[in-house]
Amino acid sequence: MEEELLNIFDAQGNLTGTASRTSAHQLGLWHETFHCWFVSKERGRKYVHFQLRSPDKKDFPNQLDITAAGHLSSDEDVNDGVREIKEELGIELTPDDLTYTGTVRDEIIIGNFIDKELCHVFLYNIPENTVPDYVFMDNEVSGVFKIELSAFEELWSEEADSITVNDIQISKTDFVPHENSYINAVIASIKQHT
Repeated sequence: MEEELLNIFDAQGNLTGTASRTSAHQLGLWHETFHCWFVSKERGRKYVHFQLRSPDKKDFPNQLDITAAGHLSSDEDVNDGVREIKEELGIELTPDDLTYTGTVRDEIIIGNFIDKELCHVFLYNIPENTVPDYVFMDNEVSGVFKIELSAFEELWSEEADSITVNDIQISKTDFVPHENSYINAVIASIKQHT
């Protein structure tokens, strides 16, 4: 099977060519991703829905992450990323169902893994009194955790060492290690658009 090609960008965000996903992560090349955060409101409180990555995932197994996310292939535009929601969560949405909040840079560097993403960030405001019917279709996701926004913000800013979600103690190390600037931008967008 041929590996997908990604568009590659320079540090200023200018398109410079294409590279394989493996090369992008080995060489630390900037590439585009689609990120969609599901947000719900219940009794006046905002909640963020995090996917629990499958234990079979190559990168960051069993860690909490963006509700639905993925790389954009070189032949896709930002709206094509909506396919990730169906692939990972079994929920059919269109770009019109989402709120685009902009592009945020995020770098995760661990050893020889250098992930430099230009993240196209979207929000999905779950209609009130609705519970998403998540169906995990491709062994990428093994569950979804709903965390109150204020509790997540305290945890990420290290005002709290851990929080309890569904009787499980969760600490910052249970999440994919996104940059603080990325998470802070997402939190600000959720506060502004929900």
